Amino acid sequence: MLRAALTGGTAGRRSVFEVFTRRLPEGRRYGVVAGTGRVLDAVENFHFDADVLGFLGEHDIVDERTLSWLADYRFGGDIWGYPEGEVYFPGSPIMRVEGSFAECVLLETVILSILNHDSAIAAAASRMASAAGDRPLIEMGARRTHELAAVAAARAAYVGGFATTSDLAAGFRYGIPTVGTSAHAFTLLHDSERDAFRAQVDSLGRGTTLLVDTYDVAEAVRTAVEVAGPGLGAVRIDSGDLLLVAHRVRQQLDELGATETKIVVTSDLDEYAIASLRAAPVDAYGVGTQLVTGSGHPTASMVYKLVARAESDDPGAPLVPVAKKSSGGKTSVGGRKWAARRLDAYGVAEAEVVGTGPVPADLADRQLLVELVKGGEVVAREPLDAARDRHAAARAGLPLSATQLSRGEPVLPTEYAHGGSGS
Repeated sequence: MLRAALTGGTAGRRSVFEVFTRRLPEGRRYGVVAGTGRVLDAVENFHFDADVLGFLGEHDIVDERTLSWLADYRFGGDIWGYPEGEVYFPGSPIMRVEGSFAECVLLETVILSILNHDSAIAAAASRMASAAGDRPLIEMGARRTHELAAVAAARAAYVGGFATTSDLAAGFRYGIPTVGTSAHAFTLLHDSERDAFRAQVDSLGRGTTLLVDTYDVAEAVRTAVEVAGPGLGAVRIDSGDLLLVAHRVRQQLDELGATETKIVVTSDLDEYAIASLRAAPVDAYGVGTQLVTGSGHPTASMVYKLVARAESDDPGAPLVPVAKKSSGGKTSVGGRKWAARRLDAYGVAEAEVVGTGPVPADLADRQLLVELVKGGEVVAREPLDAARDRHAAARAGLPLSATQLSRGEPVLPTEYAHGGSGS
C-alpha cells in the first residue's frame, strides 16, 4: 500500500485511522483497554534499520523510492485514545491515529497486535478479579504462552486486577510485584518431603509457601507445620477437588495451631472455577493457562480502519468521512469520532455515546479519548499502577450486571450521534 500510494501521489494525504471492535467476545459484558503504554513505546521506537531495508530491497518487496522514504521514517502524527485500564464497548473508538496516510498505515499491525493481545488478557483478568473479590490473584502463565507474550500478559493481567506475577522478567521490566512457590520437582528432588520442606524453610524462612500435594496432602500439611511451626506463611494446593481439599486443609491447619497460615490454590483455574471457590477457605489464587489465553478468547477482535481523509493533498484540505460498506457485518462508520460515557441520575454509566462533529454540552466533561502522542512525541506516559487503578474505578462505575459471569449482552448500549465530518 505504501509503495503504491507513493507512486500514485496520495501517500502524504492527511488521514484518520481508528481502532475499534464491532462486537465483544460472546457472552462478555465489557472490554478492557490494555497495552496502550506498550503501543506508545512501539510507536516511538518504530523505524527501519539497514538490515531491514536490505531485506526489503533484495527481495523486491519495495522499490528504491519507497526504501528511501522508509529510511527516514519516524511517526510524526497525533494519537488519541481511551486511557489504559478504561472499559470499552462495540464501536468505541479505542484509539485514533492521525497523520499522513503513509506514516499511519505502517502502524496498523503493531498497534493491533499489542491491543488485541493485551486487551484480551486484561478482560479475562478483570472477570477473574471480580470473581475473586478481595482475594488476591497471582499471574502464573509464563509456561503456557510465547516467552515474549508471557511478559506482556503479566502486564495486562496486572492492569486487569491481578496483584502479583511469578514472571520475574515482568517484574523487572514493569515493576509488577513478584511472588512464586516451589514446583513438585523440588519435592521430588529430595529423599523425603520433610527434607524438601526443611531446605525451603531454612533458605526462605517460615513465611514461605510449601507445596503440599506431591504425595499425601494431610501428611504433608502435618509435616509442613512441624518443620516451619505455626508461623508457616502458606500452603499451596495444585490438584484434586479444590473446594473439598481446601476445607480439610483449613481445618487441619487450625487444629495444628497454624491459624494464620494461608491457603493458595492453583490448577487450571478460570473465572468460573474461582467463583465456585467463594465459599472455600482460600486466601489466594494462582492462574496460568486460562489467563494467558484470554479465558477462551485470545483476541479482542479489534480492527484498524481509515475513517476520514483529506479531500486533496493540500495540507489544509478538509477531511471527508470514508467507510467500508460490505455485507457480513463488516461495515464501519465514517468520520473522526469522539466518545463519552453518559451517566444516570445515580452516577452509574448508562450508555457509550460515539459521535462526529461537535460534542453535546452535557457530555463535554465525560469524554473518553485523551491525547497520547502529539506531533510524534509521546505526551501521556504514566505508571502502570495508574492504569490498574483506573480500571478498578471504571469497572466500579458500570451497572452491577457487568460483573455477572453468565452470558449476556454488553452492559452498556452504544449510541451514535452524527454531526459533520469532525475535521
